[in-house]
Amino acid sequence: MRRLMSFLFPLSVLLVMVSMIYTDPIWLQLIRLKGFDVLHSLYPRTYDDELPVRIVDIDEESLKRFGQWPWPRNIMAQMVQRLSDAGVAGVGLDVVFAEPDRSSPAFFLRQWQQNTPQWRELMAQAVDFDAQFAEVLQQGPTVTGFVMLNEGTDTPLLKKDFILIGNDPADVLHDYAGAVVSLPALSEAAMGNGALNSLPDRDGIIRRIPLVFHKDGQLYPSLIAEMLRVAQGDISPAVKTVGAGGASGEQDVGMANNILSVKIGQVVIPTNNDGSFYVHYTPYAAERYIPAWKLLSSEFNPSSLEGFFVLIGTSAAGLKDIRATPLNPLSSGVEIHAQALEQVLTGSFLSRPDYLLGLESMGLLCFGLLLILSMNFFGAVWGAVLSAAVFASAMFGAAYTFNHHHIMLDSATPAIGLMLLFMVESLRRYIITERERREIRHAFVHYMSPALVEKLARNPQALKLGGEMREMTILFCDIRGFTTISEMYNAEELTRFINKFLTPMTDIILSRGGTIDKYMGDAIMAFWNAPLDEPEHARMACRAALEMLKGLEALNARRQAEAEETGTRFLPVQIGIGLNSGQCCVGNMGSDQRFDYSVLGDDVNLASRLEGQSKNYGVLIVLGQNTQTQVPDMATLELDLIRVKGKTEAVRIFALVGDESLAASEGFQALRVRHAAMLAAYRAQRWEEAAAQASAADGDARALGLALEDFYGLYQERLQQYTQTPPQPGWDGVYEAKTK
Repeated sequence: MRRLMSFLFPLSVLLVMVSMIYTDPIWLQLIRLKGFDVLHSLYPRTYDDELPVRIVDIDEESLKRFGQWPWPRNIMAQMVQRLSDAGVAGVGLDVVFAEPDRSSPAFFLRQWQQNTPQWRELMAQAVDFDAQFAEVLQQGPTVTGFVMLNEGTDTPLLKKDFILIGNDPADVLHDYAGAVVSLPALSEAAMGNGALNSLPDRDGIIRRIPLVFHKDGQLYPSLIAEMLRVAQGDISPAVKTVGAGGASGEQDVGMANNILSVKIGQVVIPTNNDGSFYVHYTPYAAERYIPAWKLLSSEFNPSSLEGFFVLIGTSAAGLKDIRATPLNPLSSGVEIHAQALEQVLTGSFLSRPDYLLGLESMGLLCFGLLLILSMNFFGAVWGAVLSAAVFASAMFGAAYTFNHHHIMLDSATPAIGLMLLFMVESLRRYIITERERREIRHAFVHYMSPALVEKLARNPQALKLGGEMREMTILFCDIRGFTTISEMYNAEELTRFINKFLTPMTDIILSRGGTIDKYMGDAIMAFWNAPLDEPEHARMACRAALEMLKGLEALNARRQAEAEETGTRFLPVQIGIGLNSGQCCVGNMGSDQRFDYSVLGDDVNLASRLEGQSKNYGVLIVLGQNTQTQVPDMATLELDLIRVKGKTEAVRIFALVGDESLAASEGFQALRVRHAAMLAAYRAQRWEEAAAQASAADGDARALGLALEDFYGLYQERLQQYTQTPPQPGWDGVYEAKTK
């Protein structure tokens, strides 16, 4: 079932993502558009100075020379007149002249409203700049502009004739409620009137220019559509929709009202469903602009514009005709119209065919399935590699089709979909992994140290056979006289007793960073410096051993109180501890069916032997020399040179009797000097001197509260024996252990 869910869950996520390609939420639209912007910035259209499109720019310098806007209409008339005289193909005014020219003398006189002979004579002689402008507009291939509004107005628009090939596209066009138009005298005088509106996307960037607008059941052309119509004669634009079917020779795809193209004379412009087309922008080109002041100067050669399409507009920031495009956040509005017109004249259009939607969704579906299979069979790393490869391939494919075929393949949406799928699948796998880790913690926390449990939780693959060599410290702890104690209890009571002993001892070992290797009845085996590094492993083990003695005192106090309450016999628990450090092999030991995290090596065996010698030497904690060397500032006393059972080489062993504070005390320093003197005399076979030093050291130990009388008693017995029966010649002071 779990295996099935590992496929069903990501598959359902994938299907949701594929469906979103068709539902097209706003955030997905913005991602797609930003992807197109990246392609646009990488592969802009190259500006061709030979294209017959120019902008007469009412720039800042022109405003300085002719005054602030609005200019008198006679100046506008001069500009249009010069262009008409130059033989331009068309003049498009990216300006709306909605109010009469207030600088016109005729307008000034009309404000008097005097019906006197003098006033009528002045009116007859007064110059009307609007009339002059209208007269000039009537003489040339001029197109005035208007702006469509969503708010209703009473201003009528001049009717335009369109030829519909197919169904009425009104349903796919935005229905505007009103418009701001130029004065009727100007609009009627011009050969054409076109809408100046563009289509900014939700992020405010203009990527499309519409050719057709809709208001009150009537179609209206854009500025550049009218300029193309006027340049080719008085013809009606033809709008072809999907519903044209076989008449158009094209396959019907999508809604029957979707617009396929707009034909103006000999120019056919393929469009999006709403009659717009994507503008393939060029970077800013100064050659495209002619400052208005230069056009009006006597030095300008008008014949240089013969046959050109000229748009009159402004780039001055103060006139607020600034728009954002994929290449320029501060482009002038008139330049957008100019670039769209250039693109129409080149006949090269950006396109996004309807079949791309199916191609992109199928690509996401196929690569998503491949990603799911890859992550389930080969892991997240290969899934990441596959995602990166698909992402790079999608980017390359989109860049190639955009640059070479001008097709706007959406690579961002499938790539983002795969990325989200990878993230969701990675999150699902992470949650599963965390659940498995919790299961591992729950299963092993009672048997292993928290450190080992955490390591296994982070890396469950570590649960396999194998080991590594590490410098470690090993501890063995055993109850002395356990047989006598066990005779006091039945099996159930003995189990409770063992648990009461092992629990506090284990807590102390784990709190000091140790790892419990195993329990052997009443014995504990533990080690330090695995699975996690612990540079102070010897010191941590020694401190744990000292704390175990304190913990044992508390345990005995509780047992004694319980025995007094129940009236039962009380026997105090005594333990012996052996510690040794050295190179050991640590890892998972056992069989493929069952294994333990354990440690092996000669130094492990020596630690076990040292625990056994603690009883013989009358001390509680016995250290190997390797351990004592790493804790020179702790309170240790050399016990002997001993050859333990099963070993051929002698080892120097020590008793751990206290921590660093005891070792630094004057009393212990004196004890250590006298103790060393005893061992030196003993090994030099000065028996009487050694006996005297042992007796004095015993007194020093008692003064410090150290129970070493059994140890010094052991040496007194040896000294008495050697006094009576000296050792053989060549004696090296090594004691041969008879028991483990």
